[in-house]
Amino acid sequence: MKVYTKTGDKGTTALFGGTRVPKDHIRIDSYGTVDELNSYIGLIRDQEMDSHYKTILIEIQDRLFTVGAILATPQEKEVLKNGELRLKNLGIIDSDIQLLENEIDKMDESLPQMTHFVLPGGHPTVSHCHIARCICRRAERLAVHLSHNEHVPEIAIQYLNRLSDYLFVLARKLSSDLKAEEVKWIPRK
Repeated sequence: MKVYTKTGDKGTTALFGGTRVPKDHIRIDSYGTVDELNSYIGLIRDQEMDSHYKTILIEIQDRLFTVGAILATPQEKEVLKNGELRLKNLGIIDSDIQLLENEIDKMDESLPQMTHFVLPGGHPTVSHCHIARCICRRAERLAVHLSHNEHVPEIAIQYLNRLSDYLFVLARKLSSDLKAEEVKWIPRK
């Protein structure tokens, strides 16, 4: 199988099911941003940290491939000609969101209560988490934008929303674990 197909040389690409759309279509932007997020989470996973976080990040990366597949499939192509679901063994389910919430709660238990906004930074690993959080928020905004005109399962948007919360708390937890300075934002008076 060749990496290059030349089918996109005129600025179009195929969605799952074969529908061709311009490469700047909101659907492409949406799942492309999820792919960008997935790559950035890989960068976070490559940092020195507790193996538990790495295990959770691998699970998240797997789920993001699923979110990308969901966003790459137009509603009219969700069911194959034989009546089977195109993504029959793929999906985001409530337990995927519950995993993120459980992890957030566990990390939060060991962190001091937030009293101020936190400035991103303090350690390269923490900074990577904040960048991933911002990419996740962009992916969520794009998925919401796509949902205004095309079908997007609500649970995929919920997953992205919860994931950005997870990445924020992970940044705080890693800041604590790495004994990095957490700088609070203090507005001018």
